[in-house]
Amino acid sequence: MEVKAGNATVRLIKGDLTDQEVDAIVNAANSTLLGGGGVDGAIHSKGGPKILEECRQIRAKEWPDGLPTGNAVITTGGNLKAKYVIHTVGPVWRGGLYEEAKLLRRAYWNSLKLATVKGLKTVAFPSISTGAYGYPTEEASSVAVGTIKDFLTKEDQLDLVMVVLFSERDFEIYLRTAQSLL
Repeated sequence: MEVKAGNATVRLIKGDLTDQEVDAIVNAANSTLLGGGGVDGAIHSKGGPKILEECRQIRAKEWPDGLPTGNAVITTGGNLKAKYVIHTVGPVWRGGLYEEAKLLRRAYWNSLKLATVKGLKTVAFPSISTGAYGYPTEEASSVAVGTIKDFLTKEDQLDLVMVVLFSERDFEIYLRTAQSLL
């Protein structure tokens, strides 16, 4: 599915985030920035040691206690097709009672903002927080798609924002959400 939002195109696809040829892919990282499972593990594995090396430098210089939830930082793309990786930490789902939606919105917004500050034009996201962090995909898709739409109507520097869903189930959920919100 592909639609316009502001001056940009928003595209939803089923696929592998690590294979996308964009300026930056977004990593659903943990606060350590030192790799993990799911998308994070796949990015570090496929991207190679340069990404981890830069993450260690960010931890040492900027975030010694770990990257706070909702913040975003950028590293090289290493061996990935993408030139850069934007690392953001989404919230752990705790029943929706602890500002999870606000924190998830901040993760998407800050990632998009960082891309524009760096002069990037194309960005691809996974479904942040819906894996090990347990955020329900239906609710997460509304936050993700709504935030992307809001950002693109206010900022006009991006050309393409993709959401890349690994499973057919998640793709179908995001597709329904996008059809109602975009």
